[in-house]
Amino acid sequence: MEKIIEELDINQYLPTALDWATNIVLALVILFVGIWIAGRAYKAVVSIANRYDQLDDTLFRFFGSLVRYTILAFVGIAVLNRFGVQTASIIALLGAAGLAVGLALQGTLTNLAAGVMLLIFRPYKVNDFVDVAGNFGKVTAIDMFTTILQTFDNQQIIIPNGKIWGEQIVNHSHHAIRGVDMHFGIAYGESIDEARKVIEQVLADHPHIVKEPAPFVEVETLNNSSVDFLVRPFCEGQYYFNVLYSIPEQIKKALDAAGIEIPFPHRKVFVVNEK
Repeated sequence: MEKIIEELDINQYLPTALDWATNIVLALVILFVGIWIAGRAYKAVVSIANRYDQLDDTLFRFFGSLVRYTILAFVGIAVLNRFGVQTASIIALLGAAGLAVGLALQGTLTNLAAGVMLLIFRPYKVNDFVDVAGNFGKVTAIDMFTTILQTFDNQQIIIPNGKIWGEQIVNHSHHAIRGVDMHFGIAYGESIDEARKVIEQVLADHPHIVKEPAPFVEVETLNNSSVDFLVRPFCEGQYYFNVLYSIPEQIKKALDAAGIEIPFPHRKVFVVNEK
């Protein structure tokens, strides 16, 4: 009789042990398959950016990570379900924690959202010269949260993307050919036609000024003491600053050589003798 009771006791625990073993095996299978699927999904999303040059790698790596961790979250819930854990409360707790973190990181999430928009619409790219958030410089890096500029005096400026998106963005490198606006004045007694010829010759001799479109040289304003020209030569974007800072000196020397006066303010003093 005692032998029969012992056999019954052993048979009572056998199904429970078998169930636990089955759940452990299934949980491991779900875990390994889920990790494999998450890895494949990440690579699939990233490969989309690799197939198209106009798509940004950083953005698709972010999307790939988002997909991977979303899949792993569902895998974790499925594994817990195999052991009878009630996951509804865990999901609610994670949701509440996510909401609290989101409220605490509003500024960071704003920069993240702006970074996603910048990487999707690409108003500028690395090596472009831009004017953003009151700063001008060369773009050296764009990530999910910040844009990094290098200024001409070799300083690094890190700008949160939230301060860029939604504001005016001036991309000086968008077009291959750029116009360079400059102003020059001559005295009223000088010949406008002769001054124009001198200026046009300087522009024609400059190695970085293109022939098409042709430079624009016209009288813009009749000022109090001078006739002012608007001079707009065109050049490739990489030579913009070379043209901007070399042409004024060359035109000044050319006008001096041609005997054309460049006026400057004069002040007349009248002395009244009261004796």
